[in-house]
Amino acid sequence: MTPLERYMPIVSWVRHYDRRNLRSDLAAGLTVGAMLVPQGMAYALLAGLPPEIGLYAATVPVVVYALFGTSRQLAVGPVAIVSLLTASALGPLVSEGGSDYVAAAALLALMVGVLHVVLGLGRLGFLVNVLSHSVLVGFTAAAAIIIGFSQAKHLFGIDTDRKEHFYQTVLEVARNLPDTNPATLVVGGVSMATLFAIKRLAPRLPAALVVVVASIGVVELFRLEDRGVSVVGDIPDSLPGFGLPAFSGSLLSNLATTALVITAVGFMESIAVAKVYARRHRYELDPNNELLGLGAANIAAGLFGGYPVTGGFSRTAVNDTAGAKTPLASLITAAIVLSTIAFLTPFFASLPRAALGAIIIMAVVGLVDVAEMRHIAKVKRSDLIGLVVAFGATLALGIELGILVAVVASMLVVFARMSTPHSAVLGHVAGTTSYRNLARFPEAQVVDGVHILRIDAALSFVNAVNVKKLILRHAAELVLEPRALVFDASGVNDLDATGAEMLHEVLMEVDDQGVAFHMTDVKGPVRDVLWASGIWQALGDRVHTSTSDALVAIASKRPGPADQRRHGIDERSDLIPWNNSEQLAV
Repeated sequence: MTPLERYMPIVSWVRHYDRRNLRSDLAAGLTVGAMLVPQGMAYALLAGLPPEIGLYAATVPVVVYALFGTSRQLAVGPVAIVSLLTASALGPLVSEGGSDYVAAAALLALMVGVLHVVLGLGRLGFLVNVLSHSVLVGFTAAAAIIIGFSQAKHLFGIDTDRKEHFYQTVLEVARNLPDTNPATLVVGGVSMATLFAIKRLAPRLPAALVVVVASIGVVELFRLEDRGVSVVGDIPDSLPGFGLPAFSGSLLSNLATTALVITAVGFMESIAVAKVYARRHRYELDPNNELLGLGAANIAAGLFGGYPVTGGFSRTAVNDTAGAKTPLASLITAAIVLSTIAFLTPFFASLPRAALGAIIIMAVVGLVDVAEMRHIAKVKRSDLIGLVVAFGATLALGIELGILVAVVASMLVVFARMSTPHSAVLGHVAGTTSYRNLARFPEAQVVDGVHILRIDAALSFVNAVNVKKLILRHAAELVLEPRALVFDASGVNDLDATGAEMLHEVLMEVDDQGVAFHMTDVKGPVRDVLWASGIWQALGDRVHTSTSDALVAIASKRPGPADQRRHGIDERSDLIPWNNSEQLAV
């Protein structure tokens, strides 16, 4: 692959394009385009932006991703969660609906794009993994509920003030319910019922487009605008213009945290769905190149009057189902949206906001993934802590604080798990050279006067204290001869300075108790640290290739092999004159 093909995958797939895929790509592009037009306007409404901004975000950014992205099916554009994050960030800073608000949204897209590109060029895609899968499921579910309630004012036709916290929004909606506009409620309710029915009975139909067209017809036919039904109004038919949004230093600093959150959440949502379809169609996906593609798309969104974009779950699923084989489908989608802006915007003037609210609600219902929550509980119950904290914190504290608390909580869970690593007392499986956990294989044989202990974790500052207590407790339980403790290090893949200091203390204290400390199956990176700290030399002839070899040496009261390289214990070939007492004093 040439450098140009690596950073611009379009060069590769255009050069090798199979014309037999043209019909499928065309069908997928038309289908997603029909879906994206109403969704783009709806998500712009959710972000507090004029509907045309959603269309702008669904044009040039989609084309740019097709040039630089590596996924063949990913449908990039406005999505619900990013729209909500945009609204929550801009609401307290800029008056909603004005030109300053639109410029701030474009600036946010630029910042998100630059962050994506920096992470991609630095090959730092792994950093977004601070959001574990369980945390993301909890956060997404809470965000979906917040999004749903944010659309209640459009469904009921009531005026509500923007509130910082979810419970305040609920109270605000409840307080204004007596002012519900009946005609608006009927339009919203019928729209939701129609979306649900189409999804169940005719899933291949572009349900959102059907609802948009039908609701416009109903508003015009029955003159519902005169009955208080709020409509979108005139939408500019000008194509997105190029330009750097106006900004100030204070706005940059105020949006920095949100830009980081959108980068992490947006990329994780995008890469998760992109990987699914890459596996399904058997091609490689480079996460760092995906960062570059999404970064370029967001920069384009900022320069062409849009707001932050990423890959969406539902549109990508539709894109794949409709037959998308290459990013040509996305180029066709962008062409559909551009054509709509140029020729069809007058048609949308009578589009009721209640219909757009219904589209948003139905789009986010699937984000409350109860089945996945049950799966997480079944696979690893402790992961529910991060999920529940993310869900509760997001609802109680808001999007940004909620996700920050969730990340911290998930890290604390990881540290708690690391501080008390899994350990096992091993016994010999008769007729083999294998040693297994006695808790799982109680029939395994034990040797009087010998404890075989395995730790399944890196030894570090996080768990050094607990590991030391565990080793010393086992040493104290040895009352019968030969009083030997075998430390099976096959599960230890790393050792830091604190862990090394802990082992040094263990050697001295165990030696003072008259217990012989042996190590087996020590991995290369751990051996390096043991050598540098002098512990390897202190262990001397009590290091063995395997637990079986250690037991043979203990039973026969003979030392381990001096030529450790020949026996596969250590790659350093020098024969070392062991002197344990001197080394222990190091």
